[in-house]
Amino acid sequence: MAAALASLPNDVLDRLLTQAGRNQGHTSGRSGQAKAGVQRGRPLPPRPGPPGGHARLHVLATLRAAAPKQRLRAGAQPGRVAIRAEDFHVHRYQQRSASCLIFALDASGSAALNRLAEAKGAVERLLQASYARRDSVCIVAFRGARADLLLPMTRSLVRAKRAMTGLPGGGGTPLASALQLSVSQATQLQRQGVTPLLVVLSDGRANVDLAGRGGRSQALLDTQTWCAQWRLNGHRSLWIDTSAQPDAQVRSLADAMGAGYLPMPQAQAERIASAMDNLRRGDA
Repeated sequence: MAAALASLPNDVLDRLLTQAGRNQGHTSGRSGQAKAGVQRGRPLPPRPGPPGGHARLHVLATLRAAAPKQRLRAGAQPGRVAIRAEDFHVHRYQQRSASCLIFALDASGSAALNRLAEAKGAVERLLQASYARRDSVCIVAFRGARADLLLPMTRSLVRAKRAMTGLPGGGGTPLASALQLSVSQATQLQRQGVTPLLVVLSDGRANVDLAGRGGRSQALLDTQTWCAQWRLNGHRSLWIDTSAQPDAQVRSLADAMGAGYLPMPQAQAERIASAMDNLRRGDA
């Protein structure tokens, strides 16, 4: 599984994947999408507003807002603070949703066996690190006529190892099917409040279309369509080019889906996993 180290900066994956999503309306957070909360999370400055429901009164901020206005409220009883509705402030917190890293693994015949082994090793190591942080991993494998959900969202190291061990290689490259399935999984994750991130490990040599038929021309068109669909969703993504040499077509597909591009021939599994681990911690 170990191969020669690629001559790349140690933080290249961090820089690529800690950037905001391409679609400003659906940006993905650093380690999970940030969202406003009213009960728990990282405390934020209180905001004006009435208490009620899940919003709790911030007593100190309310008193601070009312204090400068006491002389104007002459009707107040001596020794008491006159508080009006305009003074109310409530607690505010920031929560981060859970995140799931979707791996789309090319297990077709064009993927060299040593690189498939590296991808398997990277996923296993990443899952070990993610387990402690309660982050999740989802694995989409593609070969033959279509892509399959090899592993649904999970934090189980045992399940991941079993799934990766049983993944064979060979056959056609249904890349469009893999992207279609990845988009579907990302949509489901987002509905569950989980932030999806996609990492594609492939040489981009699509030769099977969405209908499962061979033919590079239609397969490429279908792939470009689903690249554009991923970009519209605005989630972050990275394409690791496993070709023997950086490939212009793979770079074009990565650009079409708004993904970072990383040519990584003979990448070392430990190095990929280490960089991904930094990403999950949100290190810039």
